[in-house]
Amino acid sequence: MTGELNALIITAASIAFFHTLFGPDHYLPFIMMSWSRKWSTTKTAMITILCGIGHVGSSVILGLIGVAMGLAVKKLEIVESVRGDFAAWLLTAFGLAYLVWGLRQAYRNKPHVHSHLHTDTCEHTHVHGHHEEHLHVHDGRKNLPSIAPWTLFVIFVFGPCEPLIPILMYPAAQSSLFGLVVVTGVFSVITIGTMLVTVLLSRAGVDFLPLTQIQRFTHALAGGAIFLCGLAIVFLGL
Repeated sequence: MTGELNALIITAASIAFFHTLFGPDHYLPFIMMSWSRKWSTTKTAMITILCGIGHVGSSVILGLIGVAMGLAVKKLEIVESVRGDFAAWLLTAFGLAYLVWGLRQAYRNKPHVHSHLHTDTCEHTHVHGHHEEHLHVHDGRKNLPSIAPWTLFVIFVFGPCEPLIPILMYPAAQSSLFGLVVVTGVFSVITIGTMLVTVLLSRAGVDFLPLTQIQRFTHALAGGAIFLCGLAIVFLGL
């Protein structure tokens, strides 16, 4: 490999790592959804990897089309910008919808008093709260939020990897097809790997927090965090 290709590989790894780490939209939705939905580590990892593949893969396909057709970088940057804006608004809308659904669930789970009259005419009361699983069995909505992972996947497919095409793929293509494949592969693996490690470590950390008092608000908090994340991307360009 040439010195130029080596430099591109190092650049690809560095950009992938820092671009992912400094973009909360790459991991915050998975952390919050895993926490609120009580996903297992395996399920969290699988959903994160799947969305990561969709996120990187869509930009890779677009970049390969651009390279093959000889399209100007500027044209692809415009397409990526439009995709990015659309993905940000989708994330914002998803967060808002989940926030509203979470608030509704929290209201339904509000603790209330039950009174019991025994045969000996002795009456007692106790505070009772319908936990999420209990509610689902009775109201037939157990699978209501099951579309959440697929919604995240669609959002991440639309979400572009902004630096991939102009900074990495086009320069690598000038070197060779081998260079294009290697640089793209390094960027993809580092991006998805950083997403996965960040999500799993953060999710494990959340488990140690004393959150029992806000248990019934987990969905609302998750939706609110995703909603704010989307707004930050739309208006602050994070």
